[in-house]
Amino acid sequence: MTGREGDIPPAASLWRDGRFSRFWAGHSVSQFGDRITELALPLIAVGALNASANQVAWLTALVWTPNLLAILLGAWVDQRPRKRRLMIIADLVRAAVLLSLPAAYALGTVTLTHLYAVAILTGAAGVLFNTAYPPFFVRLVPRASFVDANSKLSASRSVSQVAGPAIGGALIQALTAPVAVVVDALTFLVSAVLIGRVGVDEPTAATADPAAPSLARRAREGLVFVVRHPVLRATLGCAATVNFFTFVAGSGLIVLFASRGLGLSAGVIGAALGAGATGALLGAVCAPALSRRLGVGRSIVAGAVLFPAPIALAAAAGGPLWLRAGALAAAEFLSGFGVMLFDVNLNSLQASVIPDGMRSRVAGAYSTVNYGMRPAGAVVGGLLATFLGLRGTLLIAAVGGALSVLWLLPSPVPRIRSLAPAGTADRAGGAEDADDGKRPVRG
Repeated sequence: MTGREGDIPPAASLWRDGRFSRFWAGHSVSQFGDRITELALPLIAVGALNASANQVAWLTALVWTPNLLAILLGAWVDQRPRKRRLMIIADLVRAAVLLSLPAAYALGTVTLTHLYAVAILTGAAGVLFNTAYPPFFVRLVPRASFVDANSKLSASRSVSQVAGPAIGGALIQALTAPVAVVVDALTFLVSAVLIGRVGVDEPTAATADPAAPSLARRAREGLVFVVRHPVLRATLGCAATVNFFTFVAGSGLIVLFASRGLGLSAGVIGAALGAGATGALLGAVCAPALSRRLGVGRSIVAGAVLFPAPIALAAAAGGPLWLRAGALAAAEFLSGFGVMLFDVNLNSLQASVIPDGMRSRVAGAYSTVNYGMRPAGAVVGGLLATFLGLRGTLLIAAVGGALSVLWLLPSPVPRIRSLAPAGTADRAGGAEDADDGKRPVRG
């Protein structure tokens, strides 16, 4: 194989695949539901419980906390034979937990502790879903369609980020926040039903034997595999670095800078953030075509720079109102485009180089390190803003995030042209170079 576009036979349209279409529909519905809860939980805390800003911040942080245990959960999931069943359980748990909120509100018993518990439990169920997802994905989608599938899934997420807040806000205003949470719970039930109708060929019995390694050892094996794998090591270093610095900037600091530093109104800021969501949508849609033109590896490299670098555009903004507002909107648009170019191709590449027996534990190890950088970045961002000011903090975030590409340049990633089928060589630096001779084991 030469690594060019013609190397992989064109796959049939995924829209003609009923299994993928059902999964995509469930994913899309639950994404819109998530946008409702992202608004509703803080509003319940503030409106019904008079929570302070610090208490609301903790509510957001607790949603991410279960990711710190993803490395252990991923090792456990790898030993379970039916990943689809675990994904359905995760959806049902999230539905049940969310339904407890309107029930408690109706009884007048909702408390801040209850909200914290909802945040932790839904976050933990999300980690379960996400660690079971990678092995499910490779059994659902043909290898030649990895980029196309990730593009379609990312596009629906981007659409939810464009329209979801407006829909969620309207529902909350019409129904009140606790009642609107019911809608999100129902979306998880819909997702569970649709995933239940997606037939995939999975083992029916556990692959583990009585002499299987302990949970801690399996978790360590997942982390060691990532560290030793030239592609996974480089992409994790890049992703963790870019996550750290983009959370140094954080949406909160960007909004604060836009308001105080650029003197923009709430309406203008909201429009600029909306532009970022449309950039993400465009990036998700264009990612397959750009991947074919640039190559998978170079698309990841380009996304790694384009995601954080535009923050500098907003930080350097000045002049008349239209120019300040335009700079913020352009920064959000370009950053949204970059993150999708990065994510779609990176997720597809990872799916192509991880062996089946290690997908969940590798996903868990990856999430623990990658998502663990987010709260750390947010804390550092707050300290930098205190001592250096908002503009300086945003510039540091842009430069530091763009330098994450240094993880990729000496690695095999830039030479990966396409996701060559297992067992074939890609002389342009494709999957054989990427996985260092470790072929994915397709069940």
